[in-house]
Amino acid sequence: MHNKPPEEDQLADLAQKIKAWGAELGFQQVAIVEPDLDQASEHLNKWLADGFQGSMQWMGEHGDKRYVVDKLVDHTVRVISVRMDYLADRNMVAVLKNDNKAYISRYALGRDYHKLIRQRLKALVNKIDAELPELDLKQRPFVDSAPVMEKPLAEQAGLGWIGKNTLLLNDKAGSWFFLGEIYTSLQLPTDQSEQENRCGNCRACLKICPTNAFPEPYVLDARKCISYLTIESKEPIPVELRSLMGNRVFGCDDCQIICPWNRFASQTKEDDFAPRHNLDDPDLVTLFNWQPEEFLQKTEGSPIRRIGHERWLRNLAVGLGNASGSADILQQLEAKAEHPSELVREHVQWAIEQQKLKLESVNEEVIKGE
Repeated sequence: MHNKPPEEDQLADLAQKIKAWGAELGFQQVAIVEPDLDQASEHLNKWLADGFQGSMQWMGEHGDKRYVVDKLVDHTVRVISVRMDYLADRNMVAVLKNDNKAYISRYALGRDYHKLIRQRLKALVNKIDAELPELDLKQRPFVDSAPVMEKPLAEQAGLGWIGKNTLLLNDKAGSWFFLGEIYTSLQLPTDQSEQENRCGNCRACLKICPTNAFPEPYVLDARKCISYLTIESKEPIPVELRSLMGNRVFGCDDCQIICPWNRFASQTKEDDFAPRHNLDDPDLVTLFNWQPEEFLQKTEGSPIRRIGHERWLRNLAVGLGNASGSADILQQLEAKAEHPSELVREHVQWAIEQQKLKLESVNEEVIKGE
C-alpha cells in the first residue's frame, strides 16, 4: 500500500533541496526536466540511417528505451540533469603545436569521471530517498553508461544548448563539463529556463576540425572524428586520415578549444580531475615506450585504460609518424616493427615510412644548402 503523494509545496521545497545538495556534491548546475525526446529521437534515427555511428552499433540498439524514458526505468516522469566542470589546465594549444608531444583529450587526464560522478549521483539519490522514506520511489543515476540521451535532456533542462559541434554549450561555462542524470518517478516541479541557441553565424568549430568530421552544422560523422578513431574504433585508422590527426593520440578537443563560449569556462574544483603522470604535456616517445605493465599501472582509474595497450601503441605510432623527421623517432619505431600485434605493426610501418620521407627531405635541404 502506497502513502499519498507529496503535496505541491513539499515537492517545490524538495526541488530546492536537491539543487543545494547537488552543489554540495560538486555539481555546478542541477536542473529538473519533464523529458520530451520525440525530436531528439528523429535526429538520432536519421543519424543512424546515414551510417555516421561507424562501428558503434550500440547507438542503434535498445529500441526506443533511448527516448521513451519510462521504458528504461519504470514510472520515470522527471529527469534530474547535472553538470560538472572538468578542465584542469589551459596549455592545450602549446601541446598541439609541439609535434613531439602527445595530445590527450582533457577529459581523460585524471580519474575516470564515470566512477566519480556516479558516486555523487548515488549520494543524491540516497538523500532524496531519505527525505521521502514512505514512498517507493523508482530512481536510477546514469553517467554516460546506458541508452540515455543526455545532451537533449540537459538542453531541455536549461543546462545549455547543443552547438554546431554537437556538444552542449553553456553561456556561462562553455563546454568543458561532464553530464549526469537521475531518472525519477517523483513528480518534481520542472525548470523552465531553456537556453536559446547562441551559435549564430559562427563556424569556428566546423572549420578547425582536423579531419573535416562535420558534414554540416550539428551533425558529426563519427567515422572521421579523431575521438572515435582513437578511442571507440578497434580497426586500423584509415590511411587517408592519419596525417591529419597530428599528435592527437587519445581524443581531440579542437572544436572546444576554438569555441568562443569557452572563454567563460572555469577551472575544475575536483582534485581527481587533475592531470596524472604528466599526461597534460607528455612526450610521444615516452608514452610509446610504456610496456604493457607500465600502461596498466599509469592508467589505473583512468578512462585511457579502456582502449588497452595495443590501441594505445596504434595511436602513438600515428603521432610519431606525424612528428618532425628524427633519427631517434625512426629508431624507436623500428624497435617495434616486429611487434606481435598486426594492428600495431601496420601503423608502425606507416610511421616508419613517414619518418624516412621526412629525413630524406631534411637531408636534401642540407645538401642544397652546402
